[in-house]
Amino acid sequence: MIFTKICIASDHAGYDLKEKIKGYLINKSIPVIDLGPKSTISVDYPDYAKKLAKRLLLKKSDSGILICGSGTGMAITANKFKGIRAAQCYSKKSTILSRQHNNANVICVGSRMIKNKEAISLINYFFKTKFEGGRHQKRVNKINK
Repeated sequence: MIFTKICIASDHAGYDLKEKIKGYLINKSIPVIDLGPKSTISVDYPDYAKKLAKRLLLKKSDSGILICGSGTGMAITANKFKGIRAAQCYSKKSTILSRQHNNANVICVGSRMIKNKEAISLINYFFKTKFEGGRHQKRVNKINK
């Protein structure tokens, strides 16, 4: 496990998947901080993406999981923050490359796009894949310039 301080957040559409992922991580003895929401009552995804991004920037966590219906809204919002590299992941290859080439520190998944089992599989790939550095480092450095 590359990351040790993981946080997770969702909107109402991602709540059930968030709970399943959180339970899976806890069952694997991987500590995770749940930033909400606490139910499926309608909420605004930007509020939760911002909460997670700010936590990472304050170094209270070193990686995050964001879940909404498509994963897109969470990724767009989180990427507004300098230092956040949120990747919308939808396949094994997209997930692995987000870590190897982009040093993503947030995985965004769409609860309406993939099955729960697949989402958990992608999260495992995300947390086990190392950033390759090298030629990719200079590109990552240019993201926030």
